[in-house]
Amino acid sequence: MMAPFFKFGLFGENIGLVVAFLVGIGFGFFLERAGFNSARKLAAQFYFTDLTVFKVMFTAIVTAMLGVYWLSVLGVVDLSLVYLTPTFLVPQIVGGLVLGVGFVVGGYCPGTACVGIATGRIDAFVLFVGIFAGVWGFSELYPLVSGFYNATDMGQLTLPQVTGLPYGLLVFVVVLMALGGFYGAEWVEKKMAAGKKAEA
Repeated sequence: MMAPFFKFGLFGENIGLVVAFLVGIGFGFFLERAGFNSARKLAAQFYFTDLTVFKVMFTAIVTAMLGVYWLSVLGVVDLSLVYLTPTFLVPQIVGGLVLGVGFVVGGYCPGTACVGIATGRIDAFVLFVGIFAGVWGFSELYPLVSGFYNATDMGQLTLPQVTGLPYGLLVFVVVLMALGGFYGAEWVEKKMAAGKKAEA
């Protein structure tokens, strides 16, 4: 978010830390306002009874995507300066599955766990201890798993590179996917609510 300003020397490292702190506080505040400090609300995602997490996160992704795209079109942001995490296909798939299982079992992801801790949730604190234990355990075992960790290196990939489609067209397709996803989420929530009423 602050990378272009930092890159061009508009502010230094100390101001960068202040900006990061303020952005983090704001992010946490809005997560809490959305109810993401509650494991019950987060777990409801996987029971298809409350898809707020899906809708909020998809909205954030689409908003950021549209912002970056139009800023690049207007010449405000140089996309070549935006850092992309390299793709290590198999390890990242496995890591995503592990994170997903942890999310289902614990009811939090790392970000929402921080929000839960800030609002006094003991279960969020316990999960965060588990996160730290996992990070520590991985760092200790890294020499043994480094081969797998660095396997299937595909470099920095983007969807336009993979599909050969223009950036603007892919942005449009993702927006259509988001609209369809929001409609589908509302439909699923209503069906689940109707099913609960019928059972009662």
